[in-house]
Amino acid sequence: MSCWIIDASPLILLGKINRIDLLEKLVPTLLIPFEVRVEILAGPDPDPAKVWIQRESGAHWGQSTIPIPTEVVAWDLGVGESAVIALGISQIGSICILEDLAARNCAQVFGLSVMGTHGVLIRAKRAGIVPALRPEIDRHVLAGSLLSPSVIENALALAEG
Repeated sequence: MSCWIIDASPLILLGKINRIDLLEKLVPTLLIPFEVRVEILAGPDPDPAKVWIQRESGAHWGQSTIPIPTEVVAWDLGVGESAVIALGISQIGSICILEDLAARNCAQVFGLSVMGTHGVLIRAKRAGIVPALRPEIDRHVLAGSLLSPSVIENALALAEG
């Protein structure tokens, strides 16, 4: 069974566009590393991701932490990204949900499957959970995502495929 391991940025972005519910609808097991949880809980009180984590209290997801391999530490990523990758290495068949390009590159070097927030939106469109992808991506960009126009067009094409 596949699980998703999510970093803070995608969770925060999904919260800002009121789409954290997609995680619960798309994947049976969502892992939020302890380091990511701490990062989100340190954020501002009205942050939707923080509110969600406090409300859910583990009802729909698990949390775990493991030592970060020195090969991952050498990439000098953030604590949350490093924890996601370390957990991904230990969870065969998992998908790491990461926005940071360096973290995505690191994960791919370790042979991990990687998806960003727009990948979550594409899967939701393909699953029929969201009727149209363009409004979701537009809200995603307004919430602070740095998607280039070419990435947006590619995402829209993938959603239709």
